[in-house]
Order: sequence, then structure tokens, then C-alpha cells
Amino acid sequence: MLGLYLCLLFSLPKTLARTLVDLFMQLSGPRNSRRWLLSLLVLLIVAGLCWRFWPGSSSQSDANGQKTEQAQKGASRSGGAGKPAGPRPGFGGATAPVPVRVAAATTGDFPIYYKALGTVTALNTINVRSRVGGELMKINFQEGQQVKAGDLLAVIDPRAYQIALQQAEGTLMQNQALLKNAQLDVQRYRGLYKEDSIAKQTLDTAESLVGQYQGTIKTNQAAVGDAKLNLEFSQIRAPISGRIGLRQLDVGNLVAANDTTALAVITQTKPITVNFTLPEKDLAEVLTRYRSGDKLPVEAWDRGDLKLQASGVLASIDNQIDITTGTLKFKARFDNQNEALFPNQFVNARLLANTLKSVVLVPTASVQFGVNGTFVYVMDGDKTVRIRQLKTGPSDENSTVITEGLVAGDRVVLEGTDRLKDGSAVEVVNDSKDVPATPGQQLQGKPSKESGESADSGTAKKGNV
Repeated sequence: MLGLYLCLLFSLPKTLARTLVDLFMQLSGPRNSRRWLLSLLVLLIVAGLCWRFWPGSSSQSDANGQKTEQAQKGASRSGGAGKPAGPRPGFGGATAPVPVRVAAATTGDFPIYYKALGTVTALNTINVRSRVGGELMKINFQEGQQVKAGDLLAVIDPRAYQIALQQAEGTLMQNQALLKNAQLDVQRYRGLYKEDSIAKQTLDTAESLVGQYQGTIKTNQAAVGDAKLNLEFSQIRAPISGRIGLRQLDVGNLVAANDTTALAVITQTKPITVNFTLPEKDLAEVLTRYRSGDKLPVEAWDRGDLKLQASGVLASIDNQIDITTGTLKFKARFDNQNEALFPNQFVNARLLANTLKSVVLVPTASVQFGVNGTFVYVMDGDKTVRIRQLKTGPSDENSTVITEGLVAGDRVVLEGTDRLKDGSAVEVVNDSKDVPATPGQQLQGKPSKESGESADSGTAKKGNV
């Protein structure tokens, strides 16, 4: 029995065996009965069987077998255990030519645009208000309607102003009658004075009364004109041509003269203007051409800078630079016949400052930047590239002006530059999809030659097995 216990003890892990030995020493005293010893032996047998058939050992052996199988497959793919894996095709360690796409430098005209964020502003903006007080009786326009100068927009209750006009006209007629009577008295007094029938004072008084009535007539005529004007103001008309906005007052409201709340707002949008600013470093060329009388073209593009909204000309400039921003304000005018531009709309303004004639142009994507300055990869023959240092001029997202370093006809690399160095061997392709995007690809997405050979050898070995 003791031999069986020792065999099981040595077959158990060290931690479990040490624990069982300690427990056995505690239970092996003279005061413990044989029953406890038998229970301990049964427990040891059960523990030994559980450890022997525990799935961990089989899992570990299976894992080791999988690792061995994977290692054998990796060796077969690399062409054997002693054959190192080949370099990645198309990258720095490859000896095969690097696929690239090229383009030729050209000669052409290059427009120089100054871009800025602009705000569309109506040429005129009018707040339509009533010049007399009263009840709003009628509205004669549709919201958003295009109106012409002089169109009737609304009517204020005219009855009070009609009565005031009648009163002024009545007073005028009364004083006109008095004036006529006074004039007749003067004529009579002059005849009597010649006959020496009246004193000179009486004639002078009659003549003075005529002058008094004439002054009163002038006052009455002004009162009549004022009453007519107020009556005319009861009809609210459009002061300018433009597009009218949403109405702010409804029929039945009491309107005060020169009320703070406007009846509506009219904006003149044909033509329309765009306000924008340019930094002072860009002003010299623009101001020179503007003061010489040249009409500088301005384009208005949408906020995403994707669609051309309208084309116009530079209309005016401000008379001072903003010291807080170092910019000068410009205003461009657009005909806006299709009303593509809307007041308070944000647009991207492009001012054509100048056009460079017959300059060397290359795609902007081909221009590289390094520690020694700007350069491009130029084709040296059909299979090799060389680094060429450049001096560049203005550029945009498509083309860059080359002032020194290239001539028209030089072929420069557009795609594949990250895998090149001076003197690299290249293979010119016609489409960007032919340039490999991953290390395991070459032309047109086909696997490299070495990878194909490895795959073929692995297939052969697997067939032999």
C-alpha cells in the first residue's frame, strides 16, 4: 500500500504532491484510526487518475503538433528550410523595376487667383415703412415677389386724410375770396385818393390788407399740399425694384408713422455685390492693375468650392487697411440675372490677379519636398529615374509653375515616388491602378514572380505527400 502511495505521489505535480504529503503527516499520528488512512489512499488514487487523464496535456500536445505543421508549411512556401524569403517586390529592398506613372512637362498659360471667403450683399436694401398712421387696409404683394419701383404694396385707411384735404381746400377758398374783395377795395380807394376824397392812410391800409390775404393764401396752399401728400402716403409704394421679403404686418393692424417695425424688406439683387478681403501682401499687383483701369475678373464659387455660381468684375476697394487683420476690403459686382447669388450668402471669391504666359507646367502631384529643397523624379531614358532640383512659382491643386530645372517635354513621375531613389530602375505603366498598393503585388495586381514560384513549390510538395 505504501508503494502504491509513493508511485502516485511521484506522478503528481510538485505543488499537489507537497500538499498531500503534509496532509498525510498530519493524519499519520498514533491517535488516528486506520479508516482515515484508507480514505487518504482512495483520495490519492482518484487524484492520480484525474491528473493522468486531464485534457490539458492532450491540448498541449495538439498545439505543439499544429506549430510543427505550420513550421513545415512555412518552410515549403519559402522554398525549403535553408532558403531565405525573398525581398518585397516593388519596395525599397526589391531588385525588380518599380512600377510608376509619368507625365510630361508642358508649356502653357497659368492664371494667378487670389481666393477669399466672401459675403453676398444686395446692391440696395430698403425697409418699407409707412409715413402716415392709420389702419392697414390692404396688402397688394405676394411674399418673395419681384416688384418694380412704384408698384402699390399696401394701403392705409385714407379717409382721415381725405377729410383733412377738404378742410385745407375750404380754408384756401375762403381766404381767396377775402383777398379778391380786398383787391377791389384797393382799386376803389386809389380812384378816390386821386380825387382827393380819402386820406392816404386809408389807401395804405387797404393795400396792406391785400398783402396780408396773399400771405394767408400761401399758407392755405401749403396746407392743401400737405394734406394731398399725406393722402398719397396712405398708399405705400415700392421705392426701388427688387425682391420683396416676408411681410411683418397683417391687414387690420394699426400702423404708426415711421414705425420701427417695417412692413417688408426689399433687396435689389440685379445686380448684386460680393464683399471679401485680401491680405496686404497680395495688394501690390491687384492695386496696380485696378488703378490702371483694368477690369479684374472675379468668380463666385459655392461654399464647398465645387460649383461656379457667377462671374463678375472688381467694382471698388476700401480706402484703408484694417489694422486688426491686416486686410483690405474689396467689392465685386455681378449681373446675377439667374439670381444664383442670394443676399447674405457665403461664397468663395476668386480674384484673377494676373496670367503668366508660356510657362513650364507640371502636375502638382509630381513635386516633392526634401531637405535640399523642391525636386522631382525625372525619367533618364525609359528605365531609370534621376532626382532633379527645382525652383517653383505659383501653383494650384492641379499644376505648378516651374521657373528653373525643367523644360517642356521632360517626363516626371506622378505615382510611385515613395519607392524611388536617385538611379532607381522603373517600369512605366499607363494607369494608376497598375502601380502596386501592397508589398505582395506587382503590375495589375498580379502576385510577384518569387511568390508564384514559392506557391508552386509548396503545391508540389503537398502533392508528393
